[in-house]
Amino acid sequence: MSFREEGEDGRGDLRKPFLHTGSWYRMGSRQSSIMGSSQAIRDSSISVLACVLIVALGPIQFGFTCGYSSPTQSAVTKDLKLTVSQFSLFGSLANVGAMVGAVASGQIAEYIGRKGSLMIAAIPNIIGWLAISFARDVSFLYMGRLLEGFGVGIISYTVPVYIAEIAPQNLRGGLGSVNQLSVTIGIMLSYLLGLFVGWRSLAVLGTLPCLILIPGLFFIPESPRWLAKMGMTDDFEASLQVLRGFDADITLEVNEIKRSVASTSRRTAIRFADLKLKRYWLPLMIGIGLLVFQQLSGINGVIFYSTTIFESAGISSSNAATVGVGAIQVIATAISTWLVDKTGRRLLLIVSSSGMVLSLLLVAISFFSKGFVSEDSTAYGILGILSVIGVVCMVIAFSLGMGPIPWLIMSEILPIKIKGLAGSVATLANWLLSWVITMTAPLLLDWSSGGTFTLYMLMCTFTVIFVTIWVPETKGKTLEEIQFSFR
Repeated sequence: MSFREEGEDGRGDLRKPFLHTGSWYRMGSRQSSIMGSSQAIRDSSISVLACVLIVALGPIQFGFTCGYSSPTQSAVTKDLKLTVSQFSLFGSLANVGAMVGAVASGQIAEYIGRKGSLMIAAIPNIIGWLAISFARDVSFLYMGRLLEGFGVGIISYTVPVYIAEIAPQNLRGGLGSVNQLSVTIGIMLSYLLGLFVGWRSLAVLGTLPCLILIPGLFFIPESPRWLAKMGMTDDFEASLQVLRGFDADITLEVNEIKRSVASTSRRTAIRFADLKLKRYWLPLMIGIGLLVFQQLSGINGVIFYSTTIFESAGISSSNAATVGVGAIQVIATAISTWLVDKTGRRLLLIVSSSGMVLSLLLVAISFFSKGFVSEDSTAYGILGILSVIGVVCMVIAFSLGMGPIPWLIMSEILPIKIKGLAGSVATLANWLLSWVITMTAPLLLDWSSGGTFTLYMLMCTFTVIFVTIWVPETKGKTLEEIQFSFR
């Protein structure tokens, strides 16, 4: 049975995209004269880039949520009379909401499409920010943070999957890394704006990425691989045509995707028992492992509470230092975006995790050593500077590999049949560990700054071992070739 015949036979069961792309790209793919003014998107890289830039508003929202707690900690605590544990709970509730969003993300993205799930994610984000901006007590503060987290949990799965499914194989690494680059931009913006506006105004500004994302979703095509999986053959081919350019020959790619989808028994529901098969459990283990180790590095503890860390290091302008770290993170992630399709994913992961081990070792030694010198001595100041250098180097090392690449690889290696279920599991594992790290970071730092960074260093050491043994190179391969390699 051909792909088209299977789609027609099962048409009664087919799900429709929540946000239909409309007819404009069909007309274009047929060289309609109406599209004569659309020369700009005839170049596939321009067309795909435009789609990536629109969905990248989601990760900017993700980053803004992550960074919000750092510049606002003192003001929120003072205005609402919060204790340290209450603010720690506020910071960590985004991760709790994200866990709920992660559980739902895969199924939502499978049922109503990638664009529809981003629309679903944008709405609670907007409501959450407004709840925080009008908060008069902890109840609205907590509710808003949970709603933000729910939306972020869906975004964190859907955006890298969408980008991986629309990007040509030679650009997939760089475009996929735009996801993490956008997260770092969101973090930096929250740090920077936090210097000039109050915490309530900053929360209102947090609504802007999603307010722009919602109308933008109506102007981009749905993922062609999702449309193919749903049996919407005409929509699938038209979507792929506009992504590759109206003059491009997409025959080979269409046939490859059709063969891949036809071999996955589309109408057979995936069960947890199926994950025991090697072609499923191995990519799932790699995807979960990378996302878990990404969080065990302690990066969210550093990002969420960087101001506190710099204060404990003796830096008087801790907020300005935090903004500097945010800017450095953006630059380092941009470099990774340029490198990932040149050097490959695996090498960058090994370099990144090894660099984090060395950086965290420097920070741990600096904090431990400060306990043996006088606060008025020159050595104390030097050790404070060394600890800041170590934190900055850690952020740079993370941004070069462990930041963007785990999400990229997860979106590349999960077979299309289990992508919804397995993606939800992997994203849930990431957010669960993120919650643990965010919740415990202030308590651990209060216990021992040196001990905290030593624990993070040990986790990064295990990451180097895991990547060296298990993680394959996916550079230069189509999604179908990557998934076939696990069979």
